[in-house]
Amino acid sequence: MHDTALYQYLLGLKSPWTVSRVDLNVKGQRVDVWAEHPEGVSWVCPHCTTTLPLYDHAEERTWRHLDSGQFQTYLQARIPRVECGEHGVVQVVVPWAAPRSRFTLLFERLAIDVLGQCDVTGATKILRLSWDEAWGIMERAVTRGRQRKAPKVVRQIGVDEKAAAKGHKYLTLVCDLDEGTVEHIAADRKTESLNGYYKGLSQEQLAGIEAVAMDMWEPYSNATRDHVPDAAGKIVFDRFHVMGYVGKAVDTVRKPEHRALMASGDETLKGSKYLWLYSRENVPDRRRNEFNALKRQELKVGRAWAIKESLRRLWHYVYPASGWKFWKRWYFWATHSRLEPIRKAAETVRRHIDNILTYYQHPVTNAMSEGLNSKIQKIKSMACGFRNIENFKTAIYFHCGGLDLYPC
Repeated sequence: MHDTALYQYLLGLKSPWTVSRVDLNVKGQRVDVWAEHPEGVSWVCPHCTTTLPLYDHAEERTWRHLDSGQFQTYLQARIPRVECGEHGVVQVVVPWAAPRSRFTLLFERLAIDVLGQCDVTGATKILRLSWDEAWGIMERAVTRGRQRKAPKVVRQIGVDEKAAAKGHKYLTLVCDLDEGTVEHIAADRKTESLNGYYKGLSQEQLAGIEAVAMDMWEPYSNATRDHVPDAAGKIVFDRFHVMGYVGKAVDTVRKPEHRALMASGDETLKGSKYLWLYSRENVPDRRRNEFNALKRQELKVGRAWAIKESLRRLWHYVYPASGWKFWKRWYFWATHSRLEPIRKAAETVRRHIDNILTYYQHPVTNAMSEGLNSKIQKIKSMACGFRNIENFKTAIYFHCGGLDLYPC
């Protein structure tokens, strides 16, 4: 088989396109392939699909193709142009590449697969591309995927924040809790950040929202109440954030008690910080005996931990009336514990209790959002940061958006 026929098959070229010449540069580790077409061929306007005769050709362009062994392969051709009465003189669409791309469709598919498995810097080494070329492929894939994504009703959404950079710079993430995908990313964590998502939804989509899981961040709840019908019964303050808030109060109790004990030469609480933050079943086996001994002592932090652990039962009830009854008992215990951090935490929980107990109607949590958050953190760490916020958002959509990224 001649080299032109071989590359005709490798490139998947069909009539009227044929491979006219192949040039192998061994020293430069490069293969150049030229594609041409016969005279008298009619072409289709890319905008209105009208069949028209050839007007002229654009200047010769080059596209990177899949490597031939260790040789980088490039396809070269002059793109035909047609003169359309409605759209003027325009270039036709070539079958091997997307418009304005410098890579063939097959190469872009490979690059997307590689970029999906490693960071951009790693992909550049594997694919032998520049950083800007690899990033351009990722940006086009995300743009293409978001344009293709059909509007849908997201029944259960999770709203969370992600630190984007140092200096208290945050992103607001909206996730589909059923599909495990990131649906929307906005700068900051303000009411306007979430408003942008809701304003892009139709009335049908807004009415179709059944539950919104979030932390107790007021700007998020305000935006949801402003846009989602019957939001008061759909907002669910995430139990993990609630327990995390009470857990911080436990640590606040521990700190001054530890300092006081150390001042008297007592090292009882030394090295125990993280033990008090564990839930009962998650205490490491190697430290379980040590922790049990600490709990038996008359320590303020021990009482605080017991109050914190008791609150977890709030989400175990099935009937709202039983849950409310338990909450009232717990609240009395916490506020009469003579532990100021615990009392303050209990007051904060009380102010939000209505939308904490909507969990009984909508048993959702932000666990899926937190899982995506962990994946995003891994993406951020692998990339050693991003040049700007927009690049970070593109990477999140690429890896977590559930998008159809491949070119047609």
